Amino acid sequence: MTRRNLLGGVAASAFASAAGQAAEGQTANVYLELKYYQLHNSSEDQSAHLTGFLRDSYAPSVAKADGKLIGAFGNHIGMEAPYVIALTQYDTLGAFQTTLEKLKSDSDYQHALSALTSRQGYPYQREESSLLRTFDGFPQPLVSGASEHHAPRAFELRRYESPTEVTLARKLKMFNGGEIAIFQKLGMRPIFFGETIVGPRMPNLVYMLSFDNVATREELWRKFGSDPDWKKLSAPPEFHDSEIVSNISNAILQPLKFSPIQ
Repeated sequence: MTRRNLLGGVAASAFASAAGQAAEGQTANVYLELKYYQLHNSSEDQSAHLTGFLRDSYAPSVAKADGKLIGAFGNHIGMEAPYVIALTQYDTLGAFQTTLEKLKSDSDYQHALSALTSRQGYPYQREESSLLRTFDGFPQPLVSGASEHHAPRAFELRRYESPTEVTLARKLKMFNGGEIAIFQKLGMRPIFFGETIVGPRMPNLVYMLSFDNVATREELWRKFGSDPDWKKLSAPPEFHDSEIVSNISNAILQPLKFSPIQ
């Protein structure tokens, strides 16, 4: 199946939900591409070259098309480091497809891409991409405002894998039906929530939280586990993690200096 046909099929499955939201006047869901660049430590200095490309070429080129880079992160705590993660937002699936086509015909972008890959060695070891659709309960990512100033924060990226699409739907229901609100009540500051519609290890969902620091993160997760609203929400047997979550992966990230999310 070609990329165009694949996206067409995904678009058809998402259309009904988007149309329903528009009819009800709700904020529309958006689509997030989560790009993961696996690096290695060597004299090639892959991190510096890739970061410069994302900042000076990828971000402005995507902005000229139909998307926008809203986050760029490096690893702080997690397996398989070092790596860089880029988070790009598209208002629709059509905008995602259009951006791919525009990047192919953007001579400045293609020149920068050639320059990145013409250096001695490779710019990265591997690139992996996932396409996410934001949750109904949190349809727009929380991007830092231009005038927002605060101390550097810790960002946690979490992925929940489910046994089947049916069990994933139950977990989505929990998030939309109260779990996100509990995070906000406790001060865990959500950044985005997305269901993976194209990518590895499906079915799964991915979300990001922010904290003042790692110590605060640990304290707030302890509070979450004992929170009465969480205990009530997770009490029904069909919502037990053992029934609907088969694996949880997480990493602590730090934003790169040019990242809109800080």
